[in-house]
Amino acid sequence: MRPAARSTSGADLLASAARYLPGGSSWMWSLPPDLAFVVDRGEGSRLWDTAGRAYIDYVLGSGPVLLGHAHPALVAAVQAQVEKGSTFQWLSEPMVRLAELICEAVPCAEMIRFVSTGTEATMLAIRVARVFTGREKVLKFEGGWHGIHDYAMVGNWAGSEAPYPAARPDIGGIPKGAVESVLVAPFNDLATTEEIVALHGREIAAIIVEPLQRAIPPRSGFLQGLRDLSRRHGIVLIFDEVVTGFRLAWGGAQEFYGVTPDLATYGKALTCGFSLAAIAGRADLMETANPARKGTLDWALLSGTLSGNPLACAAGLAALGELRKPGVYARLAQLGTSLRDGITAAARRQGIPLQALGEGPIAQPVFLDPARPVASERDLRAADGTRATRLGLELIRRGIFVTPGGKMYLSLAHSDEDIAQTLQALDDALRVS
Repeated sequence: MRPAARSTSGADLLASAARYLPGGSSWMWSLPPDLAFVVDRGEGSRLWDTAGRAYIDYVLGSGPVLLGHAHPALVAAVQAQVEKGSTFQWLSEPMVRLAELICEAVPCAEMIRFVSTGTEATMLAIRVARVFTGREKVLKFEGGWHGIHDYAMVGNWAGSEAPYPAARPDIGGIPKGAVESVLVAPFNDLATTEEIVALHGREIAAIIVEPLQRAIPPRSGFLQGLRDLSRRHGIVLIFDEVVTGFRLAWGGAQEFYGVTPDLATYGKALTCGFSLAAIAGRADLMETANPARKGTLDWALLSGTLSGNPLACAAGLAALGELRKPGVYARLAQLGTSLRDGITAAARRQGIPLQALGEGPIAQPVFLDPARPVASERDLRAADGTRATRLGLELIRRGIFVTPGGKMYLSLAHSDEDIAQTLQALDDALRVS
């Protein structure tokens, strides 16, 4: 007797999600019952749910899908590779060719090691710095997001606010030793950062920073100031380019802002939708991953079962092949500018205090007087986050999929018509949010 066919209706799937997945969610937020849905498929700039409803997608898998969903070049590359094998835990041609291409594109990259997630990449980049310097502490910036490992989940949210440079955990389960190993400085405040380094420099292995922190651009001279400061004190400067890499420019934030770190981490747009991340940097730093050092405390050990698997690397080669084509970054910048300008114009027409943060193909609506600049996380905390979340939910109600209260990511698949439709929905949503 055949087993009964399982229903694929949205309601049944949502009920199963609520039963088997904590909070009925796969990430850090959930949708209210009247808006919750299950994705059936994605194509280009759109998602369709299991009920057949379409959404213009500005979540893009939390940013990776820079080419749009189911891009033909990626589909073909992965299909061709899967017939040859999915993983080997050893060198493959796609891995080697992708390493060559990244080192060609990224200013700081002399050598590279692949891992699977951005969280792994930042955690292991910090380990490299500790091995190389023999120091333990890491300095990060309040509100900077470096994944969800223990050393990253401090000093991000308002509940963890403490006098600089003290760190407090953002979540439960963070051991005291991790908290004590992290120093926190205000983003875009070079003077305070210099004071912290003057006091603790001999203990600091790394300064890690998002060059574009969430959607807050660096002030002129801030990143170069970190470069100079780290050199003076023998500290490894790490750019977390998991978001900015291959998104702001072909050479990422390093090219966009004109500052070269010692190490950089990559993910998201690196493969435009497949599980792959990377640590890249100076050869002397990356040599700490050399297996010849095994058995000594000079070995950092950067590895994982699926790190650099050929399916993801084949996707990365195809993705970067598309992103290096002429005109790509000009188009991405134009899309982001159109969306940000349209958001602020809609708010201005309605007399609503709102600004749109971001660079390149990133936009974040923030309910804050446009005359009040946002340069740090504490500036951002003055905004009306509850209203931003309501706006996001109203946009989803109108077929615009966003992270409620968060950033909006754009892809090359978004059209001018998509932007126009989004801005019309936003105009309507602002009236009721």
